[in-house]
Amino acid sequence: MDNVVLPDQALLAIARSDDTTFGILHSRFHELWALGLCTWLGKGNDPRYTPTTCFETFPFPPGLTPAETMPKSDAENLTGGRGFSRDLIAAKVPPTLMSLSKPVPAVIADPTRHSHVQAIADAAFNLNQLRENWLNPAEWVDWVITPEEEKAGFPKRPLAKLGHEAELKKRTLTNLYNAKPAWLVNAHQTLDKAVAKAYGWNDYTPEMPDAEILQRLLKLNLAR
Repeated sequence: MDNVVLPDQALLAIARSDDTTFGILHSRFHELWALGLCTWLGKGNDPRYTPTTCFETFPFPPGLTPAETMPKSDAENLTGGRGFSRDLIAAKVPPTLMSLSKPVPAVIADPTRHSHVQAIADAAFNLNQLRENWLNPAEWVDWVITPEEEKAGFPKRPLAKLGHEAELKKRTLTNLYNAKPAWLVNAHQTLDKAVAKAYGWNDYTPEMPDAEILQRLLKLNLAR
C-alpha cells in the first residue's frame, strides 16, 4: 500500500514488496493454519487474524521465509547487511495501492528455489489482477484524483461511472468469496499448487484433507 495510507488499528498490514510472500500468505495452507490458531469474535464464528499466533508461527516453505526473501536493501537498513541469506535477493519494485506491481521474482542461486519463487509470484500476480478486474471493471469505473490529493501524494481512486453506482457497491471481496466463481477457484488452485511444490509436496491435490495439510505444517513448525 502507498505509505500515505494509515491502516485502521484492527487491520494488519504486512509490508512486503515481493509477490511471492503475498502468494504464500494467500494460499490454502496459510489460511488453514491461521484459522486453526486465530482468535474468534462475536459468537465464536468471526475469525480475527492475530500475528503472534497466525503469522509468527507459520512455517513458510523452506528457503522462502520472510527473512530469507527480504529485499537486500531492506535487510541492510535493518541489520547493516548482516543476518540475512546472501543467496536470496528480492528485486526492489515500487508498490502500488490495492494492486501488486508487475511480478519481479527474487534472484536466487539455486535454480529449483528460483523456479518456485517465479511460479508463486506469477500465480499471486494473476490472482490479484483477476480480483482487481472484478472489483473495479473498466466499463464501470473511472480512476480519479483531485489536485489536492495528487499534491498530498495520494494514489488515484475508483469512482463509479454514471449508472453503475449501485452495481459497483456490490463488488466487494466478501461478496466475491461468498460466491466463489470458477475463475477464482481455479486461480487459487494454481497458486496452491505452486506453493505446495515449494514445500516439496509433489503429491498435493485440491482433494488433500485439511488434517493432512495441518499435520505437515505442524511437523515443520516443530522442527524449526
